[in-house]
Amino acid sequence: MNTGNKNPDSALKIKVEAALAEVRPYLEADGGGVELVGLDEASKTVKVRLTGGCACCPSAGLTLKNGVEAAIKKGAPEVKSVVAV
Repeated sequence: MNTGNKNPDSALKIKVEAALAEVRPYLEADGGGVELVGLDEASKTVKVRLTGGCACCPSAGLTLKNGVEAAIKKGAPEVKSVVAV
């Protein structure tokens, strides 16, 4: 996985992965999931992909904003944006 930085185990990546691990069970309960696609440490942008049922759900935008992004920004407040790819 290309995380967009030279150190794949950076402190920011570890925080983001921990936040995703917290929300993943809720997504899986509805047949979905989330994976980290990329991390740009310079712009503090996280790229994620909603998978399974979340990928085509009409509420995916809300899930991304209110669930995934909120959890990431709580665990890694330095993150400026979370985008779905």
